[in-house]
Amino acid sequence: MSSGRVLVVEDERAIADLLRTYLADGGFEVRTCSDGSEALREVASFRPDVVLLDVGLPGLDGVEVMRRLRGDGDRTPVLFVTARDDEVDRVLGLELGADDYVTKPFSPRELVARVRAVLRRTRETGAPGSPPVTIGTLVVDPETRRVTVAGRPIQLTTTEFDLLAHLARRRGRVCTRDSLLTEVWGYPPGLVTRTVDVHVAQLRAKLDGAVTIRAVRGVGYGLEVPAASPAASPAP
Repeated sequence: MSSGRVLVVEDERAIADLLRTYLADGGFEVRTCSDGSEALREVASFRPDVVLLDVGLPGLDGVEVMRRLRGDGDRTPVLFVTARDDEVDRVLGLELGADDYVTKPFSPRELVARVRAVLRRTRETGAPGSPPVTIGTLVVDPETRRVTVAGRPIQLTTTEFDLLAHLARRRGRVCTRDSLLTEVWGYPPGLVTRTVDVHVAQLRAKLDGAVTIRAVRGVGYGLEVPAASPAASPAP
């Protein structure tokens, strides 16, 4: 049985063929394409479970492909692949709704592990009966996977929700980057990536001060209640 369908959008043939081989060996059904316009057609016809989307595509680039997918209401999980070591590209990709990113050069085995982790997160549903967590004006509901601030719905990606819910359940404590990568992303220990920092930056922007996500230099992050906010519901 297939582990899922993966669309690889990559204009470098050698990289596309390598990814196809590793993903197929991992049990995935794989299609590849090399430009943005073709990618949009393949998403519509192939209906992949996850898209590996290169930023630097000819013609319609990866950022515009993401913009059009999300603009059309398509929520297919996307793993951004970029050769540009530039934080702006990464943040822009996540703002548009990408679930994660990876920077070239990368280990194909690590990328396959990331694909599995993204699929696992998107397929999981909230635990039945899990009560909402209330922190000041912020409400995180694990069962419905909804987030509101002062009653206003906040649109989060799957990964952003999982990160916020994880920090909310452990509010007042500091979570290390390694523990977040393992427990939220499902990545193997020792992975070197700035994806936690990028996602925290996105959460801070979307939550607009409703809560404080404090950085502990060299360690990780912890969620705190702003001093002026109402009391939070008890931590489990």
